[in-house]
Amino acid sequence: MQLQNLEHLALITNPHSTKDNLLVIYEDNHIIVVNKRPGDIVQGDKTGDKPLSEVVKSYIAEKYDKPGAVYLGVVHRLDRPTSGIVIFARTSKALPRLNKLFAQKEAKKTYWAVVKDAPPQKADTLIHYLKRNPKQNKSYSHANEVPDSKKGILDYKIIKELNNYYLLEIDLHTGRHHQIRSQLSAIGCSIKGDLKYGADRSNKDGSIHLHSRKLVITHPVKKEEMTFIAEPPTDDAIWNACIS
Repeated sequence: MQLQNLEHLALITNPHSTKDNLLVIYEDNHIIVVNKRPGDIVQGDKTGDKPLSEVVKSYIAEKYDKPGAVYLGVVHRLDRPTSGIVIFARTSKALPRLNKLFAQKEAKKTYWAVVKDAPPQKADTLIHYLKRNPKQNKSYSHANEVPDSKKGILDYKIIKELNNYYLLEIDLHTGRHHQIRSQLSAIGCSIKGDLKYGADRSNKDGSIHLHSRKLVITHPVKKEEMTFIAEPPTDDAIWNACIS
């Protein structure tokens, strides 16, 4: 089992890029894992922009010479300005099993976030009650439970100090709408570029410095534990400073 994990990590360290700039971290007959770029949408929305799901379908159709419709199940999403790991199901057998993993919190998700202001503690657990405002597409974090709120829990720690920023590693215990963005804002640590949640300025490309760094799951068919790691965007000086 350990050897298999190391093999997967080796694949993850050297993802391959396609002509559509799709970064494929791992693929087999049942799943495909990609490193989403900031600005990509995972699934189609009212903008009409081509979603990542369709890019992946096109990649599969071309690589495996599939003449008909390509099956691809969307398991989870990342916010449009966020980068990092997204996993898709390639079979109808894998999709419900992956959905169950995520619904039962058996998928372990780790994020990186760059913030300008240091958090109150070098490491801590944050517990808030998040209430979503659909009209604003925003979630508000409350110290105490309020009507229609959902409990959000995450662990964070500072893993690197830069000249003007701090790199936080975040482990999610719950998966609420804009959870990390909202909870970090609530403690005075807005993510770089995240105007919606209190950043003083936006990033030029519209991204925010939030990255889905690691995902640990049990393979839906092989039943092996698999660890996927995604590098942050390489065309960004601050992200490069984080990994140097």
